Amino acid sequence: MKILVPVKRVVDFNVKIRVKPDGSGIDLANVKMSMNPFDEIAVEEAVRLKEKGGATEIVVVSIGPAKAQDVIRTALAIGADRGILVETPDVPVEPLAVAKILKGVVEAEKPDIVILGKQAIDDDCNQTGQMLAALLGWPQGTFASKLTLESGAAVVTREVDGGLETVRLKVPAVVTTDLRLNEPRYPTLPNIMKAKKKPLDTKKPDDFGVDIAPRLKVLKISEPASRKAGVKVGSVAELVQKLKAEAGVL
Repeated sequence: MKILVPVKRVVDFNVKIRVKPDGSGIDLANVKMSMNPFDEIAVEEAVRLKEKGGATEIVVVSIGPAKAQDVIRTALAIGADRGILVETPDVPVEPLAVAKILKGVVEAEKPDIVILGKQAIDDDCNQTGQMLAALLGWPQGTFASKLTLESGAAVVTREVDGGLETVRLKVPAVVTTDLRLNEPRYPTLPNIMKAKKKPLDTKKPDDFGVDIAPRLKVLKISEPASRKAGVKVGSVAELVQKLKAEAGVL
């Protein structure tokens, strides 16, 4: 069984985001970048499945600038076998374009299952996995908190508003990972060194016939307004009056 794991290079989750003074975007100067945490969980799950004998090869793919090679190398150090970088300009690629490129990669690689993070922490779109499944016509299991492979099927326990739901998917299938699926390992130094020698191919969106021109235009990005200090009220009547007149919630 072959597993394909898409990964994305994002601002490290420990970094406090700064908005550019002109509101045109996020200030990325001298900012630490790393693999999207949900994608890291997807890589870990794929490696665990391989260690259990449920997979024979793990292919990692990233769509982004040449600098995205570092997150692919991180995935290779965790335990993936080879990587593919679909190189694009250093500008955001919209989820639909990403899904179309991944569809092309899937058709070329022919994996049995695609495991990816449920969302990226930079845009929080939570769209790529669902779009990919729709484009491929494959079953999907989103927000997976448990994944097991059986003969010709993937059993996914997924987190829903009312609790947990278990679905059985006939492979090939698309699975998106949630936080509680596993805890990713830290790559060891020997594995980091070995990852430098693992194969990494470079492609272009044109190789898959995909136009990555944006269909949406961001008008402005701004930080949330700072919260004002609270005030003490002398009575319930005064509280109700303030909720009506000032907060406008009643």
